[in-house]
Order: sequence, then structure tokens, then C-alpha cells
Amino acid sequence: MTPIWSVASITFKEGIKNRVIFGIVIIALLLFAAATVITNLFMRDIVKVAVDLSLSTVSFAGLLTLLFVGVNLFAKDLDKRTIYMVISRPVSRQQYLVGKFFGIVLLAFIITFFLGLLSAIPVAISKRIYYYPEAGFDWRIFFIAVVYIFIKLCIISSIITLFSSFTSNSFITLVLSLGTYIIGQSTEAVRVLLVSGIEKVKISPVLSFMVEAAYYLFPNLSAFDLKIQAAHGLPISSSYIIWTVLYAISYMAIVVSIGTLAFRRREFP
Repeated sequence: MTPIWSVASITFKEGIKNRVIFGIVIIALLLFAAATVITNLFMRDIVKVAVDLSLSTVSFAGLLTLLFVGVNLFAKDLDKRTIYMVISRPVSRQQYLVGKFFGIVLLAFIITFFLGLLSAIPVAISKRIYYYPEAGFDWRIFFIAVVYIFIKLCIISSIITLFSSFTSNSFITLVLSLGTYIIGQSTEAVRVLLVSGIEKVKISPVLSFMVEAAYYLFPNLSAFDLKIQAAHGLPISSSYIIWTVLYAISYMAIVVSIGTLAFRRREFP
């Protein structure tokens, strides 16, 4: 465990020192400020709008951090040849890859925690000025939604780890990771739409199979989007929390395991 933690700690320190982080945080602060102003343009459901904009900002900033910082943390070791120095020591390739994964997860945690606290400010302001009993807002559900954003970012971190295990090109990793994110966000909605439209419209079996395969192959990231529940104060069942957390842990374990197998057989130039 010590080699894994050492790699994770170094990865986190490299990531947090990246200047891109400061740019992303500034963008997030501007979006939070804009959310406070934009909510004034709505006549109704102001608290709900503030919640939706705040959580969307946290998710967007976290995704930018992983795509523009986390992806480069792998390519950086290959470009500077530091990976040879690491794996020549008592650190196996599996420990190196798992350590990198946990380092990116730690980076995602800090970003989500910091921006999650800041995201409460626009909501608190709108709640104090425009709150009405029918809004049904609940701080507990709001912060559960923030935690679920972090879980979603952890899944994306495992995807980045997988693609980085077999390619040295950070651009390819970026494109594949972004594509996976987009598909993972939309597979459930497409699947529901497809199932509901089967009785009305004749759908190709090939298309149906492709959508079904994508639903099970790609991560169901929409399951970790709780903006609607947080905005409307809808209760979240304990069974939903348990099954989604187990799904996330299982998916990450499988993806990182596949990545370690590919990384073990990879030859470096």
C-alpha cells in the first residue's frame, strides 16, 4: 500500500500545482457569481434555478479538471521519462497505475469539496431572499448531490486511467474520455426513449442492440446526477444510495483492473 500511496501523493501534488487548476477555479467562481445574478431574472422557482446552476458548475469544473489536468498527469511521466525511474524501483506497474488513479481521485475530491462549499453560497442567498415553503429545498439532499458529483468524477478518473494505460497520446485519451462521458450521460435516456417508442415506431434490431450494449458497456453517469432531486427536495431512498455506490465501486474496480492488465503488457519506447 505504501508504493501506491507514494505515487498517489506525488500525482496529487503535481496536479494541484498545475496552473490550469487556478483557471478552472476562477471560471467556477465567475459562474457562481453569474448564478446569483441570473436567478434574479426568473419570476418563479428561483431557489430551484440556483441549485441547478450551482451543481452544474461543480460538475462542469470537476470534469474540466480531470480532462485537462488528470489526463496530462499520465502523459507527463512518459514525456519526461520519469516513468522509467518509478518502475525501476520497488514499484510494480500495477501499483503505479493504481496510485495514479487514486491521485486523480484525491484531486477530484479536493476540487469537489472546495467548489461544493462555494456552491452553497448562491443557494443560501436565493433561499434567504426568495425562499417560499412550496420550494421543498433540503440542504441534506443538496450535499448528497455534491457527493454524487464526486462519485461520478471518480468513475471518469477510472476511465482516464484505462485509456492512459494503453496510449501515450494525451489528446487521444482526452477524446476517448470525453466521448465516454457524453455517452454515459445519455445512454439511459436513449434507452428509455427507445423502449417507449418500440410500440409506436418500428426500430431496427441492430440499433436496439447497439443501444443496449452501450447501456451496459459504458458507465451510467446519469444515475449520479441528482440535480432534480436537490432542486425539488425529493427524497432519495437508502436502497438507491446503496445500489448506486456499489455500482460505482464495481465499475471502477473492473475498469482499473482492465487498465492494469493492459499496462502490464505495454512496451515503452
